[in-house]
Amino acid sequence: MNLKDELKSAVLSLDNHPLSFEKLAMEIFRYQAKENPIYQSYLKNLRIDLSKIDRIQKIPFLPISFFKNHPVISGNVATQHIFESSGTTGQITSRHYIHDLPFYEFLSLKTFEKAYGPVTDYHILALLPGYLERSNSSLVYMVQSFIYKSYSTESGFYLKNTRELKNKLHELLMEGNRKILLIGVTFALLDLAAENKLPLTDTDKLIVMETGGMKGRRREMLREEVHSELKRTFGVKEIHSEYGMTELLSQAYSKGEGFFDMPATMRILLREVNDPFSYLPSFPLGNEDPEQRKYGKTGGINVIDLANVDSCSFIETQDLGSFSEDYSQFRILGRFDNSDVRGCNLMVG
Repeated sequence: MNLKDELKSAVLSLDNHPLSFEKLAMEIFRYQAKENPIYQSYLKNLRIDLSKIDRIQKIPFLPISFFKNHPVISGNVATQHIFESSGTTGQITSRHYIHDLPFYEFLSLKTFEKAYGPVTDYHILALLPGYLERSNSSLVYMVQSFIYKSYSTESGFYLKNTRELKNKLHELLMEGNRKILLIGVTFALLDLAAENKLPLTDTDKLIVMETGGMKGRRREMLREEVHSELKRTFGVKEIHSEYGMTELLSQAYSKGEGFFDMPATMRILLREVNDPFSYLPSFPLGNEDPEQRKYGKTGGINVIDLANVDSCSFIETQDLGSFSEDYSQFRILGRFDNSDVRGCNLMVG
């Protein structure tokens, strides 16, 4: 087994012990600093002394914009697939070169099932217009994999046939023992609710999961406003969310209130808004003055995604976020000014 395969095997067997994560993160950093030409050049331009990088807070994060202009690849491997971000006409899109689709499929399913249980317990109804109309969306690929592995003849994608989807929801809620996962881009879920005179009834088995994204189809809304409208119209107690993007192979899920749990393969660091190399605390500091607590402070999101062994695991995003009080969860609060509009999370709140 070569080093890359050893790293991937370690990623798949990760538990939630922070020392295990940090140890593996350092190993992947050393590998990518050597084997990823783009990341290597970036580190060299920053005049980074690799021998002094001894903990994850010292690792330089690659700006996410590099995925738009460069092939961010670690190691000399063949490309199986290219995930590409959505974008408006004329906008340069991000491209993520994928070298191991089975690894992505296995890991995304493992992450989902740890949060929600076996995918075979669900009928999966996907409402992803815009994404579905493209052949290289990572979100569509993941959901398509879930649909296939759900072994449900009722699972499937819906594009503009929202009346058929509404009827299917009513039908499935009235019969059968499986739960129903309705996963959709935010504007499409709002359109479904408005156009088909919901609410539904008997929704104990229903999970409504938004993936973010207004895409200019509707006015921008606070996340709380969106969730309130969706809860009322779908008749559910909480709106779930998925946080993912073209440049990441891991996903984070929220079961309500916009707070995301980090999977075993992902950690979030919050950088100071005006200093990309300084971080807000990422864990409780102890007996500090309550007025000095920083868990609610907004910072730029840096993502460590250990699943990105074949690309880059250390990414500086343009998203803004904050931690929950115990630092175990994070929220998405919006985006930096002047950053490109992204399809995966346009809401602020």
